[in-house]
Amino acid sequence: MRARKLFARSAFEFRRAFRAFWGTALVLGVVALLWRGWFFDLRQPGADYARGVAAALLAGALAIKVAARVLTGERRRSPRREMLSDIELGLLLLAAAYVFLSVLGGTTSSIYPLIYALVSFLVTFHPLKTGAPLAAAALGFEAVMAFGPGAAPGAAASFPAHAGFIGVFAVLNVAFLHAEVARQRREHRKRLEAEVQSMREEARDFRLISPALAAESRLRTRAEEEEKLSQGSIETIHQQLLHAIELLRHALGLKTCALLWLDGTGEKLKLKELSTTAQNITEGALPARAGVFAAVLKEGRSCVLESPRPALLPYYRGPEEVAAFVGVPVFEGKTLRGLLIGDRAKGPAFTPSESQLFVSAASQIMRIVQSERVFQAVERSKHEHERFYRASTALNRALTLEEVYAAALEGARGVCDFDFAAIAAFDERTGRHTVSMAVGEGSEGLLGTQHRDPASIASMVVKNKLALPANGEWRERHETHIFDGRDRVRGFESLYVLPLLVKDEVLGTFAIAARRPGAFSSDRREMLGVVANQVAISMQNGRMVQSLEEQATTDGLTGLLNHRTFQERLQVMLGRADRHNFRVAVLLTDIDHFKKVNDTYGHPTGDAVLRRVAGILKASARKIDIVARYGGEEFALVLEGTDRAGARQLAERIREEVALQTFESGQGVFTATLSLGVAVYPDDGRAKQDVIACADKALYAAKHGGRNRTVCHGETSREAPSLRAAVG
Repeated sequence: MRARKLFARSAFEFRRAFRAFWGTALVLGVVALLWRGWFFDLRQPGADYARGVAAALLAGALAIKVAARVLTGERRRSPRREMLSDIELGLLLLAAAYVFLSVLGGTTSSIYPLIYALVSFLVTFHPLKTGAPLAAAALGFEAVMAFGPGAAPGAAASFPAHAGFIGVFAVLNVAFLHAEVARQRREHRKRLEAEVQSMREEARDFRLISPALAAESRLRTRAEEEEKLSQGSIETIHQQLLHAIELLRHALGLKTCALLWLDGTGEKLKLKELSTTAQNITEGALPARAGVFAAVLKEGRSCVLESPRPALLPYYRGPEEVAAFVGVPVFEGKTLRGLLIGDRAKGPAFTPSESQLFVSAASQIMRIVQSERVFQAVERSKHEHERFYRASTALNRALTLEEVYAAALEGARGVCDFDFAAIAAFDERTGRHTVSMAVGEGSEGLLGTQHRDPASIASMVVKNKLALPANGEWRERHETHIFDGRDRVRGFESLYVLPLLVKDEVLGTFAIAARRPGAFSSDRREMLGVVANQVAISMQNGRMVQSLEEQATTDGLTGLLNHRTFQERLQVMLGRADRHNFRVAVLLTDIDHFKKVNDTYGHPTGDAVLRRVAGILKASARKIDIVARYGGEEFALVLEGTDRAGARQLAERIREEVALQTFESGQGVFTATLSLGVAVYPDDGRAKQDVIACADKALYAAKHGGRNRTVCHGETSREAPSLRAAVG
């Protein structure tokens, strides 16, 4: 038994070696016979036809080997094996050509130029590392026929010319044809790169939030970006599904191949993709429990039928010849999503391997959908992070509180969609929440309101310094009060209130709400937390900037504008008055005998008098007017669009109001009076300095005319009514 196995194995190895090397053996045999001159021209008198028949048989064997290699080919396990195989095939072609050439007249035959054509073919259509050895082999064959013992007369003399032509043909083909092939390859590569670039640009246009988006004047909204992503994803899915189904139909010789998808109710099947040669395809939704569909959906496994009845195939609306049917379920995990079906008009039933191919195709279809979902999720996340980055940049640039609130709102919209948002500043001394920004449903009348409710969500957030509710879902959905009972907001399913913290100090709260449930997932809550931290820092910076601006523009004691700011704003107002042709009244006032107040009652009491007078001036002016501390105990009041009579009337009202005030001190109660001077632009001057100088002259006249009075520029001072008590 062992001897039989050994003999069989030896025979198998011999056959494999013979198949591998008998072509090479033929070539070597031909070379030896050519060298001996065994082949000769059969057209010559006295030719040995027996040797001619043998030559023909040898040439036939070469042709058979060449045909076998060309038609059947061999498996090549490496580039080296492939190169050796190509060289062997080329040698066989050369050997066969030279055998036929020998029996038809040798190197003097009229068909000899075919050798040049064969060499050109071998060099052109093979790589240089294969073509060069074959060209050298052709030169070797020439040398054998020219210098062998059986060489024809005159063959040696023609060898240089023949070898030269072979070399020229080989070099020219390498130089020109290989260069042309290389050029076409380069052009093909360029076209391919251009197509890839075009596809990338098209993908950026339809699906990606990319550098092209950064050049736009505004960011796309979340809804717009979702629509763009969905459109691109759906188009890609359909293209890939159609390609897979058409490939399946052509590979298995199907009449119809279709993908049916279950709708949300699970009662209907939608035709998603179709490749068919049939005419009677049913359009529209199909009942999921009809015909063969019910069996596949119920069992959840493949169904194969041979010559099914037409009633079992509801996707045909008319008679169609069907010899075999296969249907497989399409699962996502353990969830049934649809069916992949196919049928043949003729032929045998589907084999188990073909049915398994349908199962693999169904899995691939689901992977196509899932991969596009992942892509869309990545692009959505990229879009959110880009918007988040822009909002963070805006928050870092924000200087004023208004800019901070606007950037905070944009940052929150970049993270998630919401229906209500509010930012409230918290005052730790009073425990009050002041709503600084409110947008969305239920925000009407909320802006600027103050709230103090220890049981509110905002108060609990401030107390615990933690965002509430922890999961972003509000259990009391029917009614929500974020700050106190007066701001009840109804109908929100999702709510998230974050503290605005800076170094463990709560500056306020950031509330955001949405009507749909699950609006604030874990990752979105984390991003909102980052936004809230940046909002808090920006709020602190905004407050510092606001404080610095106030310090630079206001008087620290009275809270009125300082002298420098008064000069700047008066210049602006006079320019506006000149453009629009209206009057501006300038009032300068001085507290009578203020030095005696400081000397008698002390500087703290004098400061109290200054603050009281400043409060009366501020309360008497409009928002468009200018109230400033001009210097020491002097104040300035600028009235826009007011003539001389109106300015006098207001000045008298202020003077009388101050005269009615009483001030307490350690030495008893006392009163104070004002002297006021009035000038009007442009009646008393067209330059700022001239108007101020006229008002100052009027004030001087009031003080030297007895004090406690109002004097307009150009008028004679009149005695003012006596007061119950005055400081003289």
